[in-house]
Amino acid sequence: MALCHYPRMNLKSFDEQLHEELRDPEFAGAYLQDAWDDTLEVFLAALRKYIQANGGMSLCAEMAHISREALYRMLSEKGNPELRSIRAVLEACGLHLAFTWAPELTAA
Repeated sequence: MALCHYPRMNLKSFDEQLHEELRDPEFAGAYLQDAWDDTLEVFLAALRKYIQANGGMSLCAEMAHISREALYRMLSEKGNPELRSIRAVLEACGLHLAFTWAPELTAA
């Protein structure tokens, strides 16, 4: 009895696919916004992935005028960056935060 053979498929890993998708500005914006709406830890991890997909940590650190080590610490799981540091990194990446009214979050 012969085994059924399927053509060999070249599947990308989730991380490889995400890395590619993060190069698309529209996708990246939605991805980072969703992460921002979650938790600081989720946002920092998403920003780290975005940076890695778009030039890397060294280039971003140089453009943000911070050390590469400081950038890694800032975006680590235990990172606790100052808002001015996040702003510098976002600007170095060509990104900015946008705020919208969320009436569901206000006290009644």
